[in-house]
Amino acid sequence: MNPTFRPVLQHPALNRNFHRIAWLAVALAFGVIVFGAFVRLSNAGLSCPDWPTCYGRAAWPSAAHEAVDHVATAIRPVEPHKAWREQVHRMLAGALGVLVLTLALVAARKRRYGVLQVLGAAALVAVSIPLYMRGQHAAASALAAAGEALLLVVALRWSNADLSRAAALTLMVIVFQALLGMWTVTWLLKPIVVMGHLLGGLLTFSLLVWMAWRAIDRPILLAEADALRRWAIVGLALLGVQIALGGWTSANYAALSCGTDFPKCVGQWWPPHDFREGFVLWRGIGVDYEGGILDGESRIAIQLAHRMMAIALFLYLSCMCARLLQTPGMRGWTLLLGGLTVAQVMLGIANVKLALPLPVAVLHNAGAALLLFVLVSLLARLRSPDT
Repeated sequence: MNPTFRPVLQHPALNRNFHRIAWLAVALAFGVIVFGAFVRLSNAGLSCPDWPTCYGRAAWPSAAHEAVDHVATAIRPVEPHKAWREQVHRMLAGALGVLVLTLALVAARKRRYGVLQVLGAAALVAVSIPLYMRGQHAAASALAAAGEALLLVVALRWSNADLSRAAALTLMVIVFQALLGMWTVTWLLKPIVVMGHLLGGLLTFSLLVWMAWRAIDRPILLAEADALRRWAIVGLALLGVQIALGGWTSANYAALSCGTDFPKCVGQWWPPHDFREGFVLWRGIGVDYEGGILDGESRIAIQLAHRMMAIALFLYLSCMCARLLQTPGMRGWTLLLGGLTVAQVMLGIANVKLALPLPVAVLHNAGAALLLFVLVSLLARLRSPDT
């Protein structure tokens, strides 16, 4: 059966500008993800040791002498050529937070006290920031947790007919994402936090993509929709695991643990490795993880896991492309998914063979986000004609 495409329409239960804000947020979220990868891979993640300021400034010091008296210099010397990257990333993330808050407010406007509840949660989080900056960490944590709890409660109470539940959950995720950004700095690039920050950014992106498609109410009607949605769900799960492994590889500086060998690793098909040590998730607080602290065998184990999962994901997405190709009218989606899958594999190989050049490494992160976009888009748009 050929797919039926409805004309682009605004969801009848939504504000007429909701989908425009949602698509703007999708574009900005993608930019934040790519720029965040640039910051991390250019070793600028600790270039602003304090949070949310940078050596006490709303922007960043343009020269080392401008921050000579700030306490953050005791943690790390000023590097202006790196500091701007970290602080611009924070500013972009803040702008994205404002857009997500706007979406939550617009979606909640028809709920009883909906706007007040969203604003109340946002106010709790906002008040926690100056408290944190004054060193009142316990009070700041309690207020932020209360704001998150309020968002979770309203999301569970609301239905998703008007996307209010999804919007509240997205706001909750982006608040936690801000906390992860803070812990990334204050806990000195702790790998579990760095990986979580990457996953949180991509989860935010995925939720925004899903809302943006649902807001314009343009489904792809197919008799095989339920089966294809199951393919997409499994693909998203496998991609999520692979992204987590990629984040763990990057956070532990294991990308070049096999040298520049591919498909072998340090000249062997199965070199000495230590999976147990390589996948210890929590190692306490106070260690500076910049540059990594694991030995060679532990990093090799991380790299091997990332490569093996890449093979599994490639095979699965190849099978999914074959399944899509059998469905009339889905050739374009097949070419898009297949092309991105092959490109992502080639970028991963190039990262190893070319010793992790910054442009290629950043593109590899962008490729993961684009694969997410395709799979989430299919999940959001595929529907059976009788639903």
